[in-house]
Amino acid sequence: MSAGVRSDGWEVYALRYAERVGSTGQAFIFDDLHDAPLPMDYFVWALVNGPRVIVVDTGFDEAEARSRQRQLLRHPADALANVGVDAAKVENVVVTHMHYDHAGTLDRFPNARFHLQDQEMAYVTGRSMRHRVLRYPFAVEHVVQMVRLVHDDRVEFHDGAQTIAPGVSVHHVGGHTRGLQVVRVETRRGVVVLASDAAHYYANMERSNPFPIVDSVSAMLEGHRTVHRLADSPAHVVPGHDPKVMAIYPSPAGLAPGLAASLHEPPRES
Repeated sequence: MSAGVRSDGWEVYALRYAERVGSTGQAFIFDDLHDAPLPMDYFVWALVNGPRVIVVDTGFDEAEARSRQRQLLRHPADALANVGVDAAKVENVVVTHMHYDHAGTLDRFPNARFHLQDQEMAYVTGRSMRHRVLRYPFAVEHVVQMVRLVHDDRVEFHDGAQTIAPGVSVHHVGGHTRGLQVVRVETRRGVVVLASDAAHYYANMERSNPFPIVDSVSAMLEGHRTVHRLADSPAHVVPGHDPKVMAIYPSPAGLAPGLAASLHEPPRES
């Protein structure tokens, strides 16, 4: 065990920073209730182990919220501050994929190295971006920022599975985007997998019914199986946008409900 790393594992926090109300037709490829309202939460995540902090994804800012008509509740950096994380001091950030809601606000992490899959960088700068339907969920300025970070030697590329700290590893699954990666974390309740957009909602996995923004449906369905293999149980898999996360996990001590969820604690229901 490395110095400064707790033997009982990492604390994992989901920080809610934005929301919107969509419909079931926007969340499932096959759905008979296209007009039924369905809320969506937007999260960044913080992994904390003693003095060590890893942030997973960086969210979007006010300008992006206005552009895409999303309800920004708080800046992602402010959401992180609610659990004592100073974005300016963070040294490692995992970017699960480069969609606008996961790879904005990169400038708020001036001391960080960014962990990204090889395939994701190739995807967002390659021929697939000639197609509007594929490039729409990306923000070109975020991509340009990441290219600049590559040239500043601040991007750590991964090809598949890689341990980035004791008890924390990333795993390529693809599906939603070409280079989507999930994060496996050892906690005191067992191995938790932050699925990010491998599944937006629990129901995407439970029904084997993928989210419609997708590079490869078959890879997305295989990704559902992969995250369950990596986690200790289905109750240890955390989807990327489901409001149920805030409902079933306890809030960190001292925080009002709805700001953050402690994923290293058992959910209230499985």
